[in-house]
Amino acid sequence: MFNRAPNIYAIKAAEAEGFSPLNAFDVALLKSGVGNTNLVKMSSILPPSCKKKEHIELPPGDLVPVAYAALTSSKKGQRIAAAVAIAIPKDPTKNGLIMEFEDYNITKEEAEKQVRKMAEWGMKYRGFEIDRIESISVDHVVEEHGAVFACVVLWWE
Repeated sequence: MFNRAPNIYAIKAAEAEGFSPLNAFDVALLKSGVGNTNLVKMSSILPPSCKKKEHIELPPGDLVPVAYAALTSSKKGQRIAAAVAIAIPKDPTKNGLIMEFEDYNITKEEAEKQVRKMAEWGMKYRGFEIDRIESISVDHVVEEHGAVFACVVLWWE
């Protein structure tokens, strides 16, 4: 499927309402810039020396490796939140670590705080020194059918 590790990444998040929970999820994907691709959910490793991009132009229909947190709900008034964090190591020859977190009835700030702690813990367990942690979060109060989506998109330059 993929013959070498990705070398660029982008971090995105979006919330949406839709006709159904799946439609809300689809709109959140579109708002995040990955809605016209086939997501390949991956585990949580950022390849060594991977560079951040604000925007990655993805070919429609392509298989795209993504680490993500997502949640949908049809409970009116319920708050949902999703967050991702990337711990970047000081040593550029080592891999980074991506963590994902989503939950009901929490704010985006609470989700982001939790996911950053998860990334920090994972790097400490590996014995990697952290240069920085990047994160993004989103929350949404459901009107009819809502979705939240936070992701790290990996790609090749």
